[in-house]
Amino acid sequence: MTTRPAAVVVLAAGEGTRMKSSTPKVLHEVAGRSLVGHAVAAAQELKPDHLSVVIGHGRDLVAAHLGETAPAVTTAVQEQQLGTGHAVGVALEQLPELDGVVVVTYGDVPLLTGDTLHALVEQHVADGNAVTVLTAEVADPTGYGRIVREADGGVRAIVEHKDADAETRAIKEINSGIYAFDAAVLRDGLSRITTENAQGELYLTDVLGLARQDGRRVGAVVTDDPWQTEGVNDRVQLAAINRELNRRVTEKWMRSGVTMIDPATTFIDVTVVLERDVVLRPGVQLRGTTEVAAGAEVGPDSTLVDTVVGPGASVVRVHCDGAHIGAGATVGPFTYLRPGTVLEANAKAGAYVEIKKSTVGPGAKVPHLTYVGDATIGEGANIGAGTIFANYDGVEKHPTTVGKHVFVGSDSVLVAPVELADGSYVAAGSTVVSGTEPGELAVARGRQRNIAGWVARKRPGSKSAAAAEQAAAGDTGDDGNEGEQP
Repeated sequence: MTTRPAAVVVLAAGEGTRMKSSTPKVLHEVAGRSLVGHAVAAAQELKPDHLSVVIGHGRDLVAAHLGETAPAVTTAVQEQQLGTGHAVGVALEQLPELDGVVVVTYGDVPLLTGDTLHALVEQHVADGNAVTVLTAEVADPTGYGRIVREADGGVRAIVEHKDADAETRAIKEINSGIYAFDAAVLRDGLSRITTENAQGELYLTDVLGLARQDGRRVGAVVTDDPWQTEGVNDRVQLAAINRELNRRVTEKWMRSGVTMIDPATTFIDVTVVLERDVVLRPGVQLRGTTEVAAGAEVGPDSTLVDTVVGPGASVVRVHCDGAHIGAGATVGPFTYLRPGTVLEANAKAGAYVEIKKSTVGPGAKVPHLTYVGDATIGEGANIGAGTIFANYDGVEKHPTTVGKHVFVGSDSVLVAPVELADGSYVAAGSTVVSGTEPGELAVARGRQRNIAGWVARKRPGSKSAAAAEQAAAGDTGDDGNEGEQP
């Protein structure tokens, strides 16, 4: 039976000065989710009775973010950053009396998984420990606290690097700072620790020492994945962890039946959903709540944000934000689909097309060089090259309705609000300001007139004038002998 913790406390109050950023460290993103968002997601997998995030630096921004992304989480404000022990104490003050397991983790360790936390809690309970620490064995432990074990495998001490002798520094097992506590042991220990140290802070590790002094067992669980203990302290570490998490995400999807031509240039947020037989070509970014259905192809060089791609659709060199692309639809290249765009089954949005808050009906085509805004385009309609849906009058946006199987000629302007009835046509070069009835042809352009002799009068001496003069005289500029036999 899985043990359900009484509480998980996520420490996320630090300033993160090495990030050199006006954004709180824990709000920087990795694979489409904030650092603290990853910590909360892992903690939620434990289904704790209480989940508390300790905030401090940038508290208003962090609290607002958590309110949007994890409204069930409670926050506790650490007014002054007086150490990890103080931070946990701040969280416990806002929680009811706890009985059971309390897990403490951090808001800047994004690769930590719920499975690892489950393993930590289960081992803690199975061994009857007062405290259990998550550890890792690393090739270079410089700077980390070392785990000194007892003969029976229990933890005798955690020795900081600066305090370690040569023999202790040779130990490869390090402290992650992630713990499972017995609630009573934690509460008692926090009441007894002091600030008698070089930093003048309350250290959570001192609780482990007190538990040992009281004759209680302190255990450790070694993760075989050291990345899960890696924190983010600067932009270099942020990039390294982003790269590693993306490698894991792309590998997961490839093993689930997705083809990626070049995983190294494919970036997928952890919130994205892909189905089997999707093909992702180089230079693809899939972000937010994007979903790509079976058999669809995306890329190369495409970014989809909060976009749904239907089965068998083709999306090439595009930027889509909040769009819905139907089954068998084709998009691109060099296409921009803005929020509210819906391409229904087998519709087309071609090269250099921008569409905003519009629906393109089944089989309808917007092939190239067109802007569509606030429009409804019916089934089978064809929008010619260079067409502009003029939806904005400087104050308000207005709708355009194009009926089924309407044909709009190239270089036309549809001035909203306007409605083109089913089966009607618009002549090329028209500026349409009123609607049509079914089957009508709208012609809205000035009548052409040709002014004789204009070039000779207005552009005398030009190459155009010389060419016109030769053409009028019937002189083609050759020697008159072409094709003759000797």
